[in-house]
Amino acid sequence: MTLGLGLNDVRITLGGKALLSLDCMIEPGTVLTVMGPSGSGKSTLLSFLAGFLTAPFSAEGRILLNGADITNALPEARHVGLLFQDPMLFPHLSVGGNLLFGMPPGGHGRTASAGEALARFGLEGFADRDPATLSGGQASRVALLRLLLSEPKAALLDEPFSKLDRHLRDDIRRFTFERLRDAALPSILVTHDPEDAEAAGGPVVELAGNG
Repeated sequence: MTLGLGLNDVRITLGGKALLSLDCMIEPGTVLTVMGPSGSGKSTLLSFLAGFLTAPFSAEGRILLNGADITNALPEARHVGLLFQDPMLFPHLSVGGNLLFGMPPGGHGRTASAGEALARFGLEGFADRDPATLSGGQASRVALLRLLLSEPKAALLDEPFSKLDRHLRDDIRRFTFERLRDAALPSILVTHDPEDAEAAGGPVVELAGNG
């Protein structure tokens, strides 16, 4: 079995016009950074990989995850985690409730496991907190932890640091990439920021504009 996230001759089009073409293998623990201006297809690529691509966009090619072809799999069957610009924590759930929502069902000690994970992320005692009371950095860490606890096989990051202030961005960026490497997740980051690419430390694909 080949471990990693493979994009085999992936081609995204809009109205018959090619936006991007990629053919690559992302190894476990590696972050591929995809850069380009607005309209170049960065976020559209993530939508295709996650199973949410809709018209007027279309895509060709195959997506392989740890050797399995997930090109036509339902989103929930792909085992791909997503991080966005906003943490997107559920406001009606506590911090702990957000984590439990992302964790696989069944098993004993899920609440204790979530509490232990919060402590490892520097958020000990935060399980009962309202997400609205969190700072930007705390919310970003909770969103990342929710992703990791969902036990994904790959991660997709859609400019998750762009709304953080510069000092906080550096810390959260470093924290995020360290955890993705520790979890051995093949990951794709889309961004406008060259510093994101440098911090990710993996290969970089630069897309041309289409406007």
